[in-house]
Amino acid sequence: MNFVQGLKCLFCETVYPVRVGYTCPRCGITGILDVQYDYAGVGRILTRHRLAARRDQSHWRYRELLPVGSNAALPALSVGGTPLTSTPALARHLGIAKLFLKDDGRNATGSLKDRASSVGVVKAREKRRPIIACASTGNAASSCAGMAASMGLESVIFVPERAPEPKVTQLLIFGATVLRVRGTYEDAFQLCQRSCEKWGWYNRNSGINPYLVEGKKTAGLEIGEQLAWEPTDWVAVSVGDGCTVAAVWKGFRELKTLGLMARTPRILGVQAEGAAPVTAAFLSGEPMRPMEPATLADSIAVGVPRNWKRAVLAVRESGGTMINVSDGEILEAMRYTGRLSGIFAEPAAATAVAGLYRAVAEGRVGRRASAVALITGNGLKDVQSARTAAGQPYDIAPDGGALEEILRERKLI
Repeated sequence: MNFVQGLKCLFCETVYPVRVGYTCPRCGITGILDVQYDYAGVGRILTRHRLAARRDQSHWRYRELLPVGSNAALPALSVGGTPLTSTPALARHLGIAKLFLKDDGRNATGSLKDRASSVGVVKAREKRRPIIACASTGNAASSCAGMAASMGLESVIFVPERAPEPKVTQLLIFGATVLRVRGTYEDAFQLCQRSCEKWGWYNRNSGINPYLVEGKKTAGLEIGEQLAWEPTDWVAVSVGDGCTVAAVWKGFRELKTLGLMARTPRILGVQAEGAAPVTAAFLSGEPMRPMEPATLADSIAVGVPRNWKRAVLAVRESGGTMINVSDGEILEAMRYTGRLSGIFAEPAAATAVAGLYRAVAEGRVGRRASAVALITGNGLKDVQSARTAAGQPYDIAPDGGALEEILRERKLI
């Protein structure tokens, strides 16, 4: 069964049937739509007991809370069910009582965006669109291309010229038509929008497509279930367009609505200082003002976030807050996260950990608190930044002449 009841505009609050387009007809492209469900109907099926009995560990285990029919064809690639790992050494470093890392770098193409793209390709197939397109700095693009390949769909991807080579290479391997735009992400986004309208391609851009949030929210659903329905005090999420942080909160809110969790965590939204229009809107209470992004965290380098209001509303509703961190703090977080947890986070993913570190230092998150940091992408996605963070190896001669000196310097002997 499909429990979707309609689509509600976050700005004018008009509710539409699912046959409406990507955005609110009244508000235009700024009218972001939110999928509405029959929670009473979902609640009769999605119980703790029935969830525990389900053998499927992918994010499709929450199918009643996803906008797909019971007979819909699903991608063969495994998405979701990613590990939630307790990291006591990293918790001590950050100065909090307990910390878990939700490693979504384990998804099929290496990022959380697979959750969204998996739903996107199902909807594209449902609407009989043989071509799916998106604009992205990398992760959304590679997940879109990979999921499309697994479903026999063609993908057309628009990336800004600053997109990291490993991510572009992924696209090409998946057979995507890759269009590297000599400009910013916003330039790529606008060109993709016009192309989808002109040629009738399915538009996977999370900035306007309401169904992609639904895939991303499964990260929140999984965290709740993996914590045995007893959430941590905080969940830290890096913020670019605003879709992911809003989606994670929606997942927690739905768990409470269904009676699966008694309470919800606070959300800590974290942006890079060089791309922080959502934080500015959150703190000022005024509409988002576009900015030119300047950060090494390419996955969240968004100067014109379409989901800014959804993100602001989500963080506020959770009782949480937002914070910014520098590129230097992000690089440092990549280093200590890897060293103390064994999890390799790309810059945008490490941003969540860096934000939690700063929030504890500033007293916004208490030292007795527990938290989850969402690792949204694998560090191999951006090897150049990882090398900048990690430094260089030692070069030694075959006879090992300098070996003892190096080992003493590293305090290994």
